[in-house]
Amino acid sequence: MKQLILSVLLTIVLGFNSIAQSKQETAVANAVEKLRLAMISGNEAELRAVTSDKLSYGHSGGLVENQEQFLEKFKTGASDFVTIELKNQTISVSGKVAIVRHELHGTNNDNNKPGEVHLRILLVFEKSGKEWKMLARQAVKITP
Repeated sequence: MKQLILSVLLTIVLGFNSIAQSKQETAVANAVEKLRLAMISGNEAELRAVTSDKLSYGHSGGLVENQEQFLEKFKTGASDFVTIELKNQTISVSGKVAIVRHELHGTNNDNNKPGEVHLRILLVFEKSGKEWKMLARQAVKITP
């Protein structure tokens, strides 16, 4: 009987942990979607709201920007996404930190020059209050 009670309690505890993890993963996925939409719109307030003031934003070519430099690229049109499609996304949450991996496929108009982008992305999000904010990003080009 004791084993049955312990087994039931363990199942309940693990179930609650799974639900909590699932809620956090959903919250992170929502933050990623906010980021995707903000990168397409180029809206500075939306971009700032989903990024940390300690942002480290790494490009596939090796350039690393802080939050202000990242935002400036959108203001000036140096970074101008027309479409962004995310594929094969995985999310892993550990406490107040989340790791997101996905492929980014999109079209852009950087500096008024149309182009395409195909990248593998690693994002690190940090929970700040009730919100998840992008703390770091690193991209690598997908080679055909």
